[in-house]
Amino acid sequence: MRTRILLSLLVSVASPADALTLESPAFHAGSAIPIEFTCQGLDVSPALSWTGAPKGTKSFVLILEDPDVPDPAAPQRTWVHWVLYDIPASATGLARDVPTEGLPDGTRQGANDWNRAGWGGPCPPTGRHRYVFKLYALSEKLPDLGLATARELENHMKGHVLTEAELIGTYEKTE
Repeated sequence: MRTRILLSLLVSVASPADALTLESPAFHAGSAIPIEFTCQGLDVSPALSWTGAPKGTKSFVLILEDPDVPDPAAPQRTWVHWVLYDIPASATGLARDVPTEGLPDGTRQGANDWNRAGWGGPCPPTGRHRYVFKLYALSEKLPDLGLATARELENHMKGHVLTEAELIGTYEKTE
């Protein structure tokens, strides 16, 4: 009996409606990312929105990665396309085509695998790749880490991640 009461309490506290979710009006989870957001198009960032940040959220981190490099049939590494940190807790999304200077106040850019700040859209060398947008809600604002890499940010985030959400899109170059 005691177990049943505890289980129902856990279910009511952690309902899916309260979960952090990440979406884009440009594509649905698991579907193709439109060409305009890639190296074959305008190479601009898609709009993103999120809901369900838990109480105590002080900032967000957003990392976009391609885990299928160079070939989805034989991946050898993960390629980082976009790194943002210290996104204010009050933010609920990012506009389409976010310029480096047009981010929410206080947001910092990290370094992608081209060793620069800013969006670097999907541009797979071969096959259909997955692009994983990861949004982390943190219990603190991170210090100014300069042009930090995704791995450096992940090290600083340890012990401060309240929850996370993912949005996965795919892309394959056209002829």
